[in-house]
Order: sequence, then C-alpha cells, then structure tokens
Amino acid sequence: MTGRAFTPALGRFAPTRLYDAVAALTRERLWRGLLAMHAAPRPGDVIVDVGCGTGSLALLLNRVEPRARLIGVDPDPDVLALARRKAAAAGAGPEWRTGMGDALTEIVEAGSASTAVSSLVLHQCPVAMKRAVLASMFAVLRPGGRLVIADYGLQRTALMRTAFRIVQLADGRADTQPNADGILPRLMTEAGFGDVREAEVVSTITGSISVYVARRG
Repeated sequence: MTGRAFTPALGRFAPTRLYDAVAALTRERLWRGLLAMHAAPRPGDVIVDVGCGTGSLALLLNRVEPRARLIGVDPDPDVLALARRKAAAAGAGPEWRTGMGDALTEIVEAGSASTAVSSLVLHQCPVAMKRAVLASMFAVLRPGGRLVIADYGLQRTALMRTAFRIVQLADGRADTQPNADGILPRLMTEAGFGDVREAEVVSTITGSISVYVARRG
C-alpha cells in the first residue's frame, strides 16, 4: 500500500458499501460472465484481478475454476474488507492483497501470471495512470499470458454518451472522457500487448461497457 491517492469504488456517487447494489444496475452479471468466458481459467492458472474491489469478479473466476490461484489486488482497505467477508461466506479462497495497480510486481512476481483481469477500474484513472497500470499488468504476465478488461469504452451512440454522464458525474470528466473516446485499445497496444481487440460491447443504463482481450507477446 502506498500513500498515493486513488478513486473510491463509487467515486463521489455513494458510499463503498453500496457498490455491489449499484454495480448490479449495469447488467453486471452479463459483462462479468463475458469477461470470465474470455479469461477461460484453467487448473493451475495464476490470475491477478487488478482493482478487485469487493471481489465479485475474483469470486466468479474462483467458482468457474477452483483449481486456479486467484489474487485480488486493490488499494482500498474498505472494499477488501467486503471482499474478504464475501469470500468467507462463500467458502472461497482467493487471496486479497492491498496495493496499487501500477505496482503489481511488488505483490506478484514478474512474468508469473497466466492471466490479468480488471473491471471498471481504468475509467477512473488519469491517462498516465491508465498507462502505468497496463504496463504493470504486462510486467506480471508470462509470455503468451492473457489480458481481459471490462470497462467503459467507446460510447458510440448519443444514448450511450448521455447515459455515461452518470459515470462522469461520479468519477469526473477528465479521467473518464478518454475511455468514452475509445482510448483503451491504443493504450493496450502501446503497453506492448498484441492481438488487442474489443470482443464484446454491453449497453447499460450508465453507458456501454466493453470487454477487451489481448496477449503478452
């Protein structure tokens, strides 16, 4: 854990304890399921969930493949406390680590992860931090490792751009607008990832959420 600032899970919108209820309004089960499908966990995989929040994604991946090792990383002790409680109630075994997404090699050995995943994190970060987090994810992946990100992407229609204003109200326009303009695939490529593509787009009441996939070459 560092002293650097981070944006809480719900930004200025609501207390962290309400995160799961608010996330459910974004068709969360659909896009998380699509992310899990593309992550395709296998026995023995090491999967790092960057900005794991309350642990919903890590717990889903753990259910899909209990023999994979799940490591959830988040700088916010409040959401990690919620994640630990949810995991204990489910009898599940992800590991929860406190740390920043741009310093993953302080938590996970460089080149050791099979897959790195993230959901609804990068849209909250300044562009420089988006770059740093992607570079950090690249560093912990082994050659051929998979990157799967679900986040607000290019808002293609007037309806989705209008809906996305809810997110911008909570998290600020400066950090979120680059996502709405479709910056993430370019940043992934600049970080060194190959085979970058937008695999899925899910329309929600807060704008469209894209699932991006890529590989460490």
